[in-house]
Amino acid sequence: MDYFGDLRRHEVKPGDLLIAGLGDENHAVGRACVAPSDLGPSIVKADCFRVRLDQSRLLHRYAAWALSSSVVSGQVLTLTRGSTRARINLEVARDIQLPVPSLEEQRRIADFLDAETARIDQLALKRRQMRNLLTLKRERVIESTLGLERAQTTDGLVPLKYLVADVTVGIVITPAKWYVETGGTPALRGLNVKPGFISTGDLVQISAEGHAENRKSRLNTGDVVVVRTGQAGAAAVVPAELDGANCIDLIVVRPGRKLSPRYLQYVLNSGYASARVTEHSVGSIQAHFNVGAMKQIPIPSIPRTEQDEIVRLLDLRAGALDLLDRKLNHQEQLLTERRQALITAAVIGQFDVSTASGRNVTDGVTA
Repeated sequence: MDYFGDLRRHEVKPGDLLIAGLGDENHAVGRACVAPSDLGPSIVKADCFRVRLDQSRLLHRYAAWALSSSVVSGQVLTLTRGSTRARINLEVARDIQLPVPSLEEQRRIADFLDAETARIDQLALKRRQMRNLLTLKRERVIESTLGLERAQTTDGLVPLKYLVADVTVGIVITPAKWYVETGGTPALRGLNVKPGFISTGDLVQISAEGHAENRKSRLNTGDVVVVRTGQAGAAAVVPAELDGANCIDLIVVRPGRKLSPRYLQYVLNSGYASARVTEHSVGSIQAHFNVGAMKQIPIPSIPRTEQDEIVRLLDLRAGALDLLDRKLNHQEQLLTERRQALITAAVIGQFDVSTASGRNVTDGVTA
C-alpha cells in the first residue's frame, strides 16, 4: 500500500474507462470496459490506459461499447504497431474517433447493450458449462471402455517399454540452428500436438543437414508423438501426410506389432495416464516429462484384436460426444458473432434501441 501511494497518479477508480493498448488474435487492441465498483485499490500498467472523459459530453459506459464495436476496432487496427502483437500507445489512443450521439441516446445505447449482451453472455456461459460436462463424460467413457477405472493396482498392466518397439526423443540440443524458411523438412513441436490430433498450421522446417543428422527423431506413419513440455502427456498418432517429418522436443513412441497406435493414443490421453504423467513431471514453471518416465507408464497388456475392438467402440462413443462438442462450440462462435454485430449496429445507429430487442435487430448485420 505504501508503493501504491507512490503510484497514486496511475490509480483506477470505479467508473473509470479502461482501454487495452495490446491485442492478440483473440482480443482486439483498443477494446474497453468500465472499472467495476468492487475493483478495490488499483493502478494501470503499461499497455492499459485509464481514461477520464468529460461525461457531460461522452459517457464512459457508451464509450466502452463504442470502442468495442467493429467499426471502431477496425479503425484502431489501422493505427497499430508491432510485428507480433497489435499495440497502440497513449498518443494513438487519444486520436481514436468515436461516433458521439446525444447524451440521452448514449445512455439508451449503453442500457440496451448492457441488457442484451448479458443475455447473450449467459447463453454462451451455458454452452461452455455443457462443454465442460461433455469433457468429463468423455473422460469417463474412455477410462471405462479401456478398463482403466479399475486400474488401482498393477494387475494386467505392463510398463510401456515392454510393449513397444522403441521410445526415443526429438531434437533437444539447439534445434533452432537447423531452422530454414523454405525448402526444408517439416518438424513437429509441442504446440502442434493436441490430445488425439496434430495441427500443421504452425510447422517449422529444418534443413536437409539437420534432418540427416537427426535420424532417430524422424517420424513414421503410425508413430505416437507425446508432448514433453507444457501440455505434458498429450499424445497423437502421426498421419500418413507427415511420414518422414522430424520433431523437436517430443517423445516418439514406435508401437511395433503388439500395440495399436490408436489404442495407445486413447490410453495416453486418458485421465489415468495424465495422472501418471503429472506425477512424474518436473519443473516449477512448465511441466516437463522425460523418456525414462514415459517408458515406465503401466499400459494394459491385451491382445491386438481386443485393442482394435476397443478403438472401434471408442470411435463410436467418444465420436458422438465430440460431434456434440463441436456443435456447442459452433453455437458459441455464433453467439460471439451476434454479440459483436449487435454492439456495432447499436453504436452506429442502425436501429432505434429504445424500441428494439436484441433478438431481432441483427439480421443482415455483418460483425
